[in-house]
Amino acid sequence: MGMSLIDIGVNLMHRSFHEDREQVVERAAAEGITPLIITGTSVRSSRGASQYAARYPGKLYATAGVHPHDAKDCTPDTIQQLRTLAGQPQVVAIGECGLDYNRDFSPRDVQRQWFREQMKLAGELKMPLFLHERDAHEDFAAMLREHHGLINKAVVHCFTGTAQELHMYVDMGLYIGITGWICDERRGKHLRELVRDIPLDRLMIETDAPFLTPRNLPVKPKEGRNEPIYLAHIAATVAECTGRSIMEIEIATTETAKRFFGL
Repeated sequence: MGMSLIDIGVNLMHRSFHEDREQVVERAAAEGITPLIITGTSVRSSRGASQYAARYPGKLYATAGVHPHDAKDCTPDTIQQLRTLAGQPQVVAIGECGLDYNRDFSPRDVQRQWFREQMKLAGELKMPLFLHERDAHEDFAAMLREHHGLINKAVVHCFTGTAQELHMYVDMGLYIGITGWICDERRGKHLRELVRDIPLDRLMIETDAPFLTPRNLPVKPKEGRNEPIYLAHIAATVAECTGRSIMEIEIATTETAKRFFGL
């Protein structure tokens, strides 16, 4: 077994993993993909993620946050609940939080309000932010600039944006998470060139499982479900696109993730 790789974004509490969650974690670890960071997207899912991660110290970690889709369900108590979760050793970041104007499942002003509150919480706790942005770049960038002093470290998870957006994020000191989107020769074509512009010490990789199954896997998973074991395939694709060795990408992304999340 070679390097260990860190999957910084797995939706491990998703119902598609109900039958075999433990085996998914074990399969990944057997291939050197460990630890995994479970994404929290609401108070409830963040609590579930942190409880599950607590059973596997050092192998699983979690984030605690409210996704913009769920911002409409926030209450005056939400931030205190996240603060409590964030105090647990297995919780390593605030998020997934940000803005999503693609689906607008929560009103935009409500999304902005709770994104702001979570940025403040991360600043108060000096914790990293795990960020989501879709079709909301201008407001998202403006809010990050406005609260720049609060931001300790932040990663734009599942980046699929433009060159201009990428360069702005990098100039702002943000980290970039790359998923299996880069393995899609249709939608991910621009990303295959852009990934070269991400400094190696700001690049992290993630599966976003069970979503975003790499399209060019040699053997397709049944039911098309993505899982952390395919992270090595994403690393290899990033290596190919950047003209670097797989080993170099594996070492760099792992070191960056350890430093970013304090693992």
